[in-house]
Amino acid sequence: MLKPSEVNKAAKVMEADNLRFRSFLKNHADEEELDKQFLVLHNELFADYDCRNCRNCCKMYKGTFQKYELEKAAGYLNITTDQFIDFFLEFNEIGCSYETKHKPCDFLDEVGNCKLGDMKPESCKTYPYTNQPERLWSLANMLNVVEVCPVAFEIFERLKRIYRFKNRRRY
Repeated sequence: MLKPSEVNKAAKVMEADNLRFRSFLKNHADEEELDKQFLVLHNELFADYDCRNCRNCCKMYKGTFQKYELEKAAGYLNITTDQFIDFFLEFNEIGCSYETKHKPCDFLDEVGNCKLGDMKPESCKTYPYTNQPERLWSLANMLNVVEVCPVAFEIFERLKRIYRFKNRRRY
């Protein structure tokens, strides 16, 4: 598996092939089978992977909170919801959600843990979404994820082997 520091560069090298593979899947993959394949690979690769040694997602994305998640996260930090919003968040009108003000995420500590513990937002808990259903309909987003997450990158490369898809380039 790639080192976290290498995944973005490798994904850029593979960008054209990944776009071709996305199109291939859209036209040839069975939705249910693809979801099963993603899930099996997700479970296999994450079984021994410690995300704290990477945290590219926390470094490269802003955390996204839905309104219903604010009170619990604020309470975990022993501050009010208004203080939580004022200190850490900005409203995203497009997504009707709140995002952290900074990258890397304000809640990422020095050893790779989230300062919000189990109160971190659902979007963070489920990233990189490779175990979620309906992967066929979110392959465009997967192309962004493979630039950030070494496990997602590896899942995509293994899917190419499963489908006997020939890369034109090698990372």
